[in-house]
Amino acid sequence: MAANDTSPSMDECIAHCIACHALCVETMRHCLELGGEHASPDHILLMATCADICRTSADAMLRGVDVHVHTCRACAEICRRCAEDCERMAADDATMQRCADACRRCAESCARMAA
Repeated sequence: MAANDTSPSMDECIAHCIACHALCVETMRHCLELGGEHASPDHILLMATCADICRTSADAMLRGVDVHVHTCRACAEICRRCAEDCERMAADDATMQRCADACRRCAESCARMAA
């Protein structure tokens, strides 16, 4: 598949990956400013890993290489874990909930691409 021959479902997955990457990076700053459990190394490292795999998955799909199935499978799992972690801290925190929602959308989209 050429890089410009993406399907509508792949285009949607690319968009979800790019959005999730951006929100994870933005939310890391929010977490560091809040401190406490939001800034725990495990949480920040999970968010950074989520952002990285989202960017990698989007890049693989944009390049049109068939390994996107593997990156999307990993992305779905990491995004699911990141969503759960962010949701755990989302009470009265719209930023955390927005990040969790983006991670959840990306996880679902990547799971479909990996199937």
